[in-house]
Amino acid sequence: MSKRRDKVNYYLDIAETTAERSTCLRRQYGAVIVKNDEVVSTGYNGAPRGAENCIDTGKCYRKENNIPHGAMYERCKSSHAESNAIISASRKEMIGADLYLCGIEYDTQEYVKDANCCTLCKRMVLNAGIKRVFVRDTEDKYRVINTEDWLKDDAYMN
Repeated sequence: MSKRRDKVNYYLDIAETTAERSTCLRRQYGAVIVKNDEVVSTGYNGAPRGAENCIDTGKCYRKENNIPHGAMYERCKSSHAESNAIISASRKEMIGADLYLCGIEYDTQEYVKDANCCTLCKRMVLNAGIKRVFVRDTEDKYRVINTEDWLKDDAYMN
């Protein structure tokens, strides 16, 4: 019996490894964009190039002020993994591609429960032409999101 990893979990494993580069003190995310079975780009959440990283300073405004996940993004200095992966690829490479996303809680190292793209990242994913997002729930289980579903009833706004 083959112990070969299935392809979706293979790419989610790459996203998880990419998350190890995250500089966030709350959640570590990694994203991988794949088209025609080739990795197009990767991204992780962290401060913009040249800015101080929270992981290096040991300070996170949102964590220190108990700001809930998903609220007051403007108080976070990080760019999200999805957006960093998108800005590292050309639109031509992303049209019809898949995005693989993995989130890890910084303190517990558990998978982020019900992880999903934020509203801004959903818009970026749609504009990039990415068709599906695979989100890791456990080491072997994942959800598949067809991005066209976000367009129904303005779901990309939530």
